[in-house]
Amino acid sequence: MDQRYRLAENAARCLHDPREGHKVKHDLLTLVRQRLFAIAQGYEDNNDAATLAKDPAFKIMAGKAPESDGDLASQPTLSRLENRVTAKDLRRLCDGLLELYLKTHPGPRKVIVLDMDGTDDPTHGRQQLSFFHGYYEEHMYHPLLVFDGRDGFPLAAALRPGDAHASHGALAVLTRLIKKLKQAYPGALILFRADAGFAVPALYRYLEEQQEIRYVIGFITNNRVLAQAGPLLEKAQRQYLETGEKQRLFTSFSYQAESWDKPRRIIAKVEYTHLGANQRFVVTNLSRNPQFVYDDIYVLRGDVENRIKELKLELKADRLSCHRFLANQFRLLLHTAAYCLFWLLRRHLQGTELATAQVNTLRLKLLKIGVLCINTQGLLSFLHHFLTQ
Repeated sequence: MDQRYRLAENAARCLHDPREGHKVKHDLLTLVRQRLFAIAQGYEDNNDAATLAKDPAFKIMAGKAPESDGDLASQPTLSRLENRVTAKDLRRLCDGLLELYLKTHPGPRKVIVLDMDGTDDPTHGRQQLSFFHGYYEEHMYHPLLVFDGRDGFPLAAALRPGDAHASHGALAVLTRLIKKLKQAYPGALILFRADAGFAVPALYRYLEEQQEIRYVIGFITNNRVLAQAGPLLEKAQRQYLETGEKQRLFTSFSYQAESWDKPRRIIAKVEYTHLGANQRFVVTNLSRNPQFVYDDIYVLRGDVENRIKELKLELKADRLSCHRFLANQFRLLLHTAAYCLFWLLRRHLQGTELATAQVNTLRLKLLKIGVLCINTQGLLSFLHHFLTQ
């Protein structure tokens, strides 16, 4: 997959290299491949290089001969790689991630679904911009992630300070993505989905200013929208008491918060069960039936949480243990690139039972296998020597 899509090669091109050429033992491409494949195989710590540097399979993956070539880079060399990245390097890497998306999703396209969400990455020690977050009740970083809502490809992965609001940086990331997507897929309808943490006026205004953009965003419950949905709640309660069965009712209404410049459509879902009432609200510029918008469009946004869980639990994207903030952003992108390798693998496994397998399953069934590595050049020399004696 890496050779076919040149993932590591393109990533290496995004990085500057201030080292003196005559002193360089491991070029950038080798270092990137070593780090990328180690993460993909479940070795997320640079300390693992102490063992993996001698591993024949990893030497082959990094483009080295398993026996005749020297060892791969050590932990200090890989740590220096991570800590010398610059903001410009990171910007080029982010652009490279989006370019890979465009390459693997050829046009024309009618609909593009963007799912945005934040997550918590707990921190340990005095890492730059690590802060306590009251909602998560821990010291952390607060990454912002964007996935294709249909196939789970990651379009963006931005690291944010630990005390950042859920919507911090969302507008900047979305502006860059939508500009590129419109250029690549002219005329395509772009649907943006997010939870209530992204319910901010600046985001609404930007999305409404764009042609062919629709959004469905969770809305934080308040007394005014609860009052608007009051009659529906009374109806649900009455029907539950009559039937004893769970009730799910939907409605929509126009609502304008004090910080808004105009009214917007709110969709309300009211449930009533033996546990009592459960109400949820979303704000949208879609005009479809309220239940269809909620059940068939907004609720599907929840799959992005599965993608984030896979990225964190199975590819250890939350192992951001460098001191420098920029180094940890680089790590986040490396882990995201490793996720892309598995996404590409799954894509080429369509039609098989592994097409929807999770990372751990693919790793155990396809990658964690015993092999015998033979240096063919050495074997040929041995055979020539043997046959001529």
